Amino acid sequence: MGFRYPKLLVPALSATLICLFLSSCGKGYAGKIILAGSTSVEPFAELWAEAYAVTHPEVNVIIQGGGSSAGVESALTGTSDIGMSSRELKPEEEFDSGGQKILHIVPVAFDAIAVIANAKSPLTNITSAQLRNLFAGHIDKLDARPVTVVTREEGSGTRKSFEESVMKAPGSKTMERISNSALVQDSNGAIREIVAGDPNAIGYISLGLVDKRVKPLAIDNILPTVETIKNGNYKIVRRFLFVLKTRNNPLSEDFIKFCLSPEGQNLVAKKGLIKIKETK
Repeated sequence: MGFRYPKLLVPALSATLICLFLSSCGKGYAGKIILAGSTSVEPFAELWAEAYAVTHPEVNVIIQGGGSSAGVESALTGTSDIGMSSRELKPEEEFDSGGQKILHIVPVAFDAIAVIANAKSPLTNITSAQLRNLFAGHIDKLDARPVTVVTREEGSGTRKSFEESVMKAPGSKTMERISNSALVQDSNGAIREIVAGDPNAIGYISLGLVDKRVKPLAIDNILPTVETIKNGNYKIVRRFLFVLKTRNNPLSEDFIKFCLSPEGQNLVAKKGLIKIKETK
C-alpha cells in the first residue's frame, strides 16, 4: 500500500513546502524588513514599500519614524535592518575608534528643504540674512508683520541640514543657534500643520511634503524647483540616506536595489525628490 503521512503532518508539510518555494523563487526570501528613523524619509520609504509589496507580497516591509539620530542608532544596535537619515553621519557614527567602518551608507535620493509660509501670506521671497536673523531670534518681524518661527527638534536631520545651510553667515566660522523662542515640532508634518493654520508662521520642511496649504519661499530670489536643485543654484539640499550595519542581508539588499531602480527613483521623483544621479 506504500507509506502515507499521518494526516496531522500534512498541513505542516504543506506550509514548509510553501516556505521553501517562496525562498527559492525569483522574488527573494520571505520575511520582514524593518526601517526606522528620519520622519523626512519616512513617507517616501512608505511609497517604496507599497510599490515593492506588489511584486514581493512575501516580504513585510515595516516603516517606523523617530528621527535621523534614532535611525542611525537603530541600525547600529540592530533594532532595524535599515536606518533612515536625512543628515550626513558623524565620523564617530560611521567609524569606530580604530577607524573601522561600523555603518554603511547608501544614498537613495536628494531632497531640498523648503522654507514655507502660509498659502495666504503675502511673502514670496526672503533673504538668507533675514532667514538667519529670524531663526536666531534677532528679529521677529518681516515688513512690519510679526512672524511665528517654527523649527524641528534637536537631533532632527532636517534641523541639522537647515542649520548647516542657513545659520552660518558667509565668511563666518560660527554657526548661530536657533532661538529658544522658536516653536519646536517633532516632524515635517507637524510643522506643515502649524504653518497651514497660522498666516504669520514660517517653518521649513522637505520640499516633497509641500501641499496647497503652504508655499515655498524663494531664498535670495531662488525658488526650490527641480531645475534649481539640479543646477546647484538652490543651496538647502541634503541627501536621504539608508544606513546599515551589514550588507549581507538579502532582503534588505533587494529592497535597496528596488529603491535605486528606475521604477523606485521615478516613484519618489514624482513626489518632489531628486533622483540620486541628477544633481551636480
